[in-house]
Amino acid sequence: MAGDKAGHDTAGDDTDAAGAAGDFLPKDPEAFLRNMAHAFEQFGRAASAWVEPRERGDIVDDGPLSLADVAATLSKVTNYWMADPTRTVEAQMSLFSGYLGVWSNAIQRLSAIRDAAPAEPPAASDKRFADKGWSENPFFDALRQVYLVTSRWADDMVERAGDLDPHTRHKAAFYVRQIANAISPSNFVATNPELLRETLASNGANLVRGMTMFAEDMAAGRGNLRLRQTDFSKFEVGRDLANTPGKVVAQNAICQIIQYAPQTETVFARPILIVPPWINKFYILDLNAEKSLIRWMVEQGHTVFVISWVNPTESHAAFDWRDYICQGISFGLETISEATGMSEVNAVGYCVGGTLLAAALAHFAAISDGRIVSATLLTTQVDFTQPGDLKVFVDEPQIERIEAAMAKGYLEGSHMASAFNLIRSSDLIWPYFVNNYLRGREPLPFDLLYWNADATRMPRANHLFYLRNCYLQNRLAHGEMEIDGQPLDLSRVKIPIYNLATREDHIAPARSVFIGARTFGSDVAYVLTGSGHIAGVVNPPARGKYQYWTGPAPTAVETLDDWLAEATETKGSWWPHWQAWIEPHAGERVPAREPGGGKLAPIEDAPGSYVKVRS
Repeated sequence: MAGDKAGHDTAGDDTDAAGAAGDFLPKDPEAFLRNMAHAFEQFGRAASAWVEPRERGDIVDDGPLSLADVAATLSKVTNYWMADPTRTVEAQMSLFSGYLGVWSNAIQRLSAIRDAAPAEPPAASDKRFADKGWSENPFFDALRQVYLVTSRWADDMVERAGDLDPHTRHKAAFYVRQIANAISPSNFVATNPELLRETLASNGANLVRGMTMFAEDMAAGRGNLRLRQTDFSKFEVGRDLANTPGKVVAQNAICQIIQYAPQTETVFARPILIVPPWINKFYILDLNAEKSLIRWMVEQGHTVFVISWVNPTESHAAFDWRDYICQGISFGLETISEATGMSEVNAVGYCVGGTLLAAALAHFAAISDGRIVSATLLTTQVDFTQPGDLKVFVDEPQIERIEAAMAKGYLEGSHMASAFNLIRSSDLIWPYFVNNYLRGREPLPFDLLYWNADATRMPRANHLFYLRNCYLQNRLAHGEMEIDGQPLDLSRVKIPIYNLATREDHIAPARSVFIGARTFGSDVAYVLTGSGHIAGVVNPPARGKYQYWTGPAPTAVETLDDWLAEATETKGSWWPHWQAWIEPHAGERVPAREPGGGKLAPIEDAPGSYVKVRS
């Protein structure tokens, strides 16, 4: 444990959940003071690790949030409410009214009805306030209510502010949410009854352990906090994760092509090519034997090939979408043809890998390349009219900041990882901040969060092309994106498409995916599954979790709400439904194929070396 190295005093580590006044006094004041000194010492180490690279000029703060943009955006909201005295008074009275209600409840509890229940009990879904001290102790109850009243008032001020364009309003709401998540009283020892009890009962030993981890994580991030969300020592790619048997059968400067070993005596004639996102690593689809979509596909009798993208360096700075299509998708198709003799393939694209695949399909349609006979798009946006919270980070001034941050030829993996964490900061940042650094507890092993932290870099030309053409200008949906001077028209894509969206997706919202499904010129099976961007996709049938909805063709209705009104719900995983859809496009059964097919010499075992390169 990290705290074992700090030499702190562990007297009185056992805690007790009682809410008596004695729980808010240190058990051993002398030990408490010693441990506070140790904790401040470790905090100093963390501060030094943060300051030193900045003083040397090794780090220029280029995270996904610009403080200048936050201030400028929120000032527009403030200006609206301050520009008119009537509106100013309205805003003030709204907040004052909420505080008055909290004050009235607090007075009642402290005088006439001390044992009364709180006026607003903590929401069962809000884990921040699950400890009974938040409701039983009048001080913490009032503190919680003041926080909730203030954060709701701030949300309301953004929602009701006039003269804001939709993008500015979206950014303001997002920034207010980030501030509210950060200043929650649950994030501070003195204002969290559970943390305060633990700290005093252990004489501050938890803070020594926590600040030691904080210093270690700041050092591990070389000046940027590398927040540990799981126990990294418990996992190794190729051993615990990405361990479906297979071989790397081809590679170039951009990717490796993996072919998986068969697990059935016969296989479908047409192989499958999976195009994963390059923003993350492909093994989200191959976490372990139980949760691996890749392994499950192989077990159903598919010959599966996967593109494993390189983790870019300076040498990849000029590679753009054309290169990723030609040296990625086309290279994969050529590899499949050599290894299996098959020129027709079913393709699967996930997230931005699906966006790239859709662009490739339009490109292939323009040049009469018919090698891909069906496509499965998983949580994929092709129309970015309603792109979700990632759009907060994309406007021209922010793209210019990102461009400057990529002067060395790539964007650090921590940048995108931080952006994804911020989108769900209430789940992916603050609970770990509290657990790790304030409670002094190591996070539990969790394969999904190991993958989440295994970030990749973004090549300069590719990333800028994606941000400007998709998020900023929506050129793919409008038929204005070009590859080799050829406009990409999705309406010319005539092959069958299975288009999966997830109902709680913050990255590729279901409504956005639905709008995009209407742009293709082919038969599109739009399927909506429960849960979010990851769990909705990685949902093996054996778990019996969630559900999925099927309904009419997207072009047969106007909106997602119309589609939902006619949709049919089915319990369980969408995987078997997809298998029934893909089988008519998969061809006859043929003898199983070994990786390389005797024509391509395997380079190395799956998952290959490219995926193991850390940022």
